[in-house]
Amino acid sequence: MVVAYDGTEFHGWQHQPGLRTVQGILEQSARRALRHQVALAGSGRTDRGVHAAGHVCSLDTTSELSAYRMRHALGSRLPKDVTIVAVRDVHRTFHATRDAISKLYRYRIHNALGRPVERSTQPYTYHFWHALDVDRMRRAARHFVGEMDFTAMTATGTVRETMVRRVIRCDVERHLDEIRIDVEGTGFLYKQVRNMVGTLLRVGCGQWEPDRVADIIVSKNRANAGPTAPSRGLCLRWVRYPAHLLRPDTDVRSGLDDASSGAVEVTEPASSDVAAGFAKDDRA
Repeated sequence: MVVAYDGTEFHGWQHQPGLRTVQGILEQSARRALRHQVALAGSGRTDRGVHAAGHVCSLDTTSELSAYRMRHALGSRLPKDVTIVAVRDVHRTFHATRDAISKLYRYRIHNALGRPVERSTQPYTYHFWHALDVDRMRRAARHFVGEMDFTAMTATGTVRETMVRRVIRCDVERHLDEIRIDVEGTGFLYKQVRNMVGTLLRVGCGQWEPDRVADIIVSKNRANAGPTAPSRGLCLRWVRYPAHLLRPDTDVRSGLDDASSGAVEVTEPASSDVAAGFAKDDRA
């Protein structure tokens, strides 16, 4: 399933007892529609307040519902701030967490003196009124690209088996009053993308030189990086998977939703080094 949600009123993706989470809401809807217990596997964990346009999750079911009918059965039971974009039958070994090759997060900044007042913009952008030099931010962003230790860009106290992650690209573009920072990677540490954004903001407003980012990464010291950007500007745009896993390995139930691949980018199977970079506890 490809899922989109407004993260404002959610405590992130992962189920937490007593708290409203996207996984919890979806599993509740699925149990009612499919009439059996459901355990959703998600492409990663988004933090509290983070949005998604293409979060991918998978489940096993014995239901005879077609993918088309399942989408409507589950979707009709969901609240207004979460929706199912697509449902499709996939290879029996497909797993939304383990098989993800890469994902793209977009951070949106409203860069103008006045606050964004449009309802379609205000909850999903971070208002930063100081003038930002996009060219300086682009030069700084190049230092994030590659496979390296991102300890300086994760939350203080984060402990993982390895702090090495691979960032495939980090693009900075201006669209009128909005600056968009797109970060694609094979996996991310806790708050990594938001800390990267906070660092780029320091560069963009002239406080730091672009090449300082390289020194910050080498230092492996979170205190040297910029502040954590607010969660409301961050959105998971899509997740990439090997093409062969997005095709069923047996005859599928009738009604396969052929248009359902839009938010899931398909590609050839990843090389071993790329696949190994994906982190199950991904919370950018």
